[in-house]
Amino acid sequence: MKFVFVEREKAHHSVTRLCRVLQVSPRGDYAWRRRAPSARARQDAHMQQTIIAVHQRRRGTYGAPCIHADLWASGLHSGRKRVARLMRAAPLVGVHRRRSRGTTQRADAATRVPDRVARAFVAAVPHRLWTADITAIPTQTAWLSLAVVLAVYSRRLSAADLHLARAGASGRLRL
Repeated sequence: MKFVFVEREKAHHSVTRLCRVLQVSPRGDYAWRRRAPSARARQDAHMQQTIIAVHQRRRGTYGAPCIHADLWASGLHSGRKRVARLMRAAPLVGVHRRRSRGTTQRADAATRVPDRVARAFVAAVPHRLWTADITAIPTQTAWLSLAVVLAVYSRRLSAADLHLARAGASGRLRL
């Protein structure tokens, strides 16, 4: 690391002064510059190119664990942390799944609404039974709340409402 610092700062200071301050010899610095990359550095460079190819082949979605498994299956054995380090150096990241959040949390003391349909979603005559549902749909900019009412007899949409909930603003879209 000291020689890397000397290499980076030699434009601003003399090499001998930098070596004296860092307590290394100038001869060691010159030898370090002429030295060929180590076997480990060459392997890392080759593996990093392979990791970049796998990452592009998988459309940029794979993270270190999946790329490590892919490399292992193809016969290129290395540690998962080495793959993660080389991905950080590249810099490559995988796509994270969104956390699934429950939107409804019933209180323990809340009374349950009686099931008047008795889970029999069949109607003998029209205009007697409807079902309703509400769901939250995440988008890139806001949450959409969709509420629908279905006529059980005809199995058709009776009513729908779409509500846009954005931070600091809200709006209603009619279907």
